[in-house]
Amino acid sequence: MSDLMETVLIERTRALIPDDNVEQKRMFGSTCFMIDGNMLVCASRRGLMARVGTEQQAEAVARPFASVCRMGDRPMPGFIRVEPEGIESDDDLKSWIEMARSYVSALPPKTAKPQSAKPKPARPKTSKPGRSAK
Repeated sequence: MSDLMETVLIERTRALIPDDNVEQKRMFGSTCFMIDGNMLVCASRRGLMARVGTEQQAEAVARPFASVCRMGDRPMPGFIRVEPEGIESDDDLKSWIEMARSYVSALPPKTAKPQSAKPKPARPKTSKPGRSAK
């Protein structure tokens, strides 16, 4: 999928998620759409990643052009990868978004984690000229 097609997919996806509380965020090398801090779908050159949950996973992978997402060699239960051919029509894309929304909307909102200050590395004690180290 070209950069232009990825941009079009992102715009199509955003148009099908009309909620005001949707956040658009770069993650996983793609553009993810979050509801209350929970990932709904990610649109990328590789197609769509939809978070449908483990209960809907069997139904989801039975659909054409769909498979369980993998992170390296490990499967990501509840996350489905949809090839670009599986989201060519707006109806197909909308059905994936709705399946993901049915799962994600039942999740509790995530609260932002406070940024923790990185501890400063300890500086070795050095003696100053004319003083002895204690």
